[in-house]
Amino acid sequence: MKRTLEQQRIEFSNQKFLATPLAGLIVWTVIGCVGIFFSDFVAVWSIFIGTGSIVYLGLFLSKFTGENFLDKTKPKNEFDKLFLFTAAQAILVYAIAIPFFLVDYSSLPMTVGILTGLMWLPFSWIINHWIGIFHALVRTVLILVVWYTLPEYRFIIIPFTIVLIYIITILILKNRKSTGETTL
Repeated sequence: MKRTLEQQRIEFSNQKFLATPLAGLIVWTVIGCVGIFFSDFVAVWSIFIGTGSIVYLGLFLSKFTGENFLDKTKPKNEFDKLFLFTAAQAILVYAIAIPFFLVDYSSLPMTVGILTGLMWLPFSWIINHWIGIFHALVRTVLILVVWYTLPEYRFIIIPFTIVLIYIITILILKNRKSTGETTL
């Protein structure tokens, strides 16, 4: 029996959504620690390599969160496909981040931090929940604030700001079923 888009959306929305945010939390924590203990040159590479590996770490973690992204037995869902497109969008924004990085290398945590966080907006629409809007907006505002107010700590404070937003996001995602929250 063919499922309607609304049925697929409900099915998609009923997932846990923990593996990918956990992967982001882990990677940005490592990036922040690299910023503390290593040179800016190493910190730059940790951002490029780390953020590029979030999807792979998420795939790995999904086996332990019960989401198992690579499960071939699950029925196809158009919203899984849409979510992959939002992830691809996040990768394409490096076309904006890299030119700014080449002019001012310290812009990298800000541009990558903000631009890769934009995928949370369509995620909010897909699952019909406010958490993605919260994540994207608060992440953007806080990154801008700390980028301007603490320029000498950009490779430390921006990653840990993102980690804080991930912690809040994960807690809300984890508890959204028990509180009955499902709509925008």
